[in-house]
Amino acid sequence: MIFKTDLNYRKQALVKLLLTIQKKEAEIIQALYDDFKKPAFEAVATETSYIVSELEYTIKNLKKWAKPQRVLPSFLNFPSTDYIYKEPYGKVLVIAPWNYPYQLALAPLIAAVAAGNQVVVKPSELADNTSRVIAEIIKESFEEQHVHCVLGGIEVSQNLLSQRWDYIFFTGSVAVGKIVAKAAAVHLTPVTLELGGKNPCIIEETADLKLAAKRIVWGKFLNAGQTCIAPDYLLVHQNIKPTFIGYLKEEITLAYGENPQESPDFPRIINEKNWKRQLQLLENQTVIFGGQSAVSDFYLAPTLLDEPSLDSLVMQEEIFGPILPILSYNSEADLEKIILSYEKPLSLYVFTKENSFAEKTITRFSFGGGCINDTVIHFANKRLPFGGVGYSGIGAYHGKLSFELFSHQKPIVKKGTWLDIPIRYAPYEGKLSGLKKMLKWFS
Repeated sequence: MIFKTDLNYRKQALVKLLLTIQKKEAEIIQALYDDFKKPAFEAVATETSYIVSELEYTIKNLKKWAKPQRVLPSFLNFPSTDYIYKEPYGKVLVIAPWNYPYQLALAPLIAAVAAGNQVVVKPSELADNTSRVIAEIIKESFEEQHVHCVLGGIEVSQNLLSQRWDYIFFTGSVAVGKIVAKAAAVHLTPVTLELGGKNPCIIEETADLKLAAKRIVWGKFLNAGQTCIAPDYLLVHQNIKPTFIGYLKEEITLAYGENPQESPDFPRIINEKNWKRQLQLLENQTVIFGGQSAVSDFYLAPTLLDEPSLDSLVMQEEIFGPILPILSYNSEADLEKIILSYEKPLSLYVFTKENSFAEKTITRFSFGGGCINDTVIHFANKRLPFGGVGYSGIGAYHGKLSFELFSHQKPIVKKGTWLDIPIRYAPYEGKLSGLKKMLKWFS
């Protein structure tokens, strides 16, 4: 059965979703705290306000985005008018992660609905409190055959992936992304994969070191480091390394106090399995700050490591926690050797006052997106595409790009009937030279 989702219906559904989530904001914030001890400030800054903004922006612009786009026709098709129609793919599956469980479930859902699709959302079972609130929001906001939320673990995800979809949107690890891509390939289903990687952060010797330390501490330890675009490791010029480490320690203490476990502003690791993995990453490492942990609430302090080996576990995997390795470099060749030893990352950051160094860095390396003299904030601009490249992901979204992502761009040529140029029709004898002249003229 084809479910009709005309433009007015889509807009009304999104307006209802907006009203529902505004009503339930306190429940969402509490659920995020129950899952992570995520402070209300971070819940609003990185999850609820982002979704409200995305919804309002989409509702405001939906009619304009959905309108057929007229494009310049080819002279070879004269007379004609050419358009791009925005067509929904059909049935869309959204599989959301646990690290930003509300934002990364609702953002693709909003775009998929705006584009006219039917949607099934699978929130993460690891953030079970937030997932239950998401299920309530969806049930209250949409007809069941329009948008449906499915709760459950790995078996549920496997069952969903075994079915045929018109589009799949997945956010998560590279390993699971490969599984999703393989399942989608059976039916040639298009996918968006928002993955991750080892995101380098370069601190060049001309950088404003104190400001760089403050911005790196914020971007790294936001959500206790459980952010796919967080700096994964630092590359600090050897001439400034001791001074910069001192600033990092100062900024961590300023942000979270002498004992971050008592800070209301520092979240926790999502569960025991992930907490134990973080402790494994610390084995045989030189801890120069932090390192304290407690299984009672899956706490791990903001932790700095000095010069881990590139062969060590902490430098082989995406960390996804509050551990920050610090490596030194002396030359651009050192940077290349280290950064190019990994797959293309989701993000790259560089701190410097030298514009030429910044420009050379961002053009030399391939990565999803990033910042000069800051971290993480490129995610916030809905006019910038967000996505990876290579192992860090396929496809990009945000704002209007999200609507386009979930829309098939259908080209249509409306040909006039008042003139019909005969050169294209057989028989072709005697027409080749005329064809070449025409093609050269219009090229």
